[in-house]
Amino acid sequence: MAATGVLRKGIREFAGMKSRENLVRLKQFKVGEKRRHLLQLDMMIAEFERMAAELEAQIAAEERKSGITDVNHFAYPTFAKAARQRRDNLRASQNDLLQQRANAQAILAEAEAELSRAEALESRETKTRDMEHAPRSAMIG
Repeated sequence: MAATGVLRKGIREFAGMKSRENLVRLKQFKVGEKRRHLLQLDMMIAEFERMAAELEAQIAAEERKSGITDVNHFAYPTFAKAARQRRDNLRASQNDLLQQRANAQAILAEAEAELSRAEALESRETKTRDMEHAPRSAMIG
């Protein structure tokens, strides 16, 4: 009967250990996911910056070709107007992405803190479990 109680305790310890390991793995996955999301945002921001710079160069070339730089001039090139509008839209989208990036960074920091807490808990419990088993093996040996 006593052996059954010890066995049940061992099973509960093992199940608790497994669930903590799974929790740590889940937290690691979430941190990785948040980092990938942050990387995607960075890539999109960089791409929008590149596209806006290209449009800026096209606008400058069109203005040089026509000789008109005043946007309100009646003969200002239509292509330059359209390119300006597209560039401005890209800049607005880029600013939105920068805000999303700031939010994503805060969420990543929170996820990293959760992971750190879960790892600390697992480490603490592993040390406690090792300490409980250490005296037994010393008495046997």
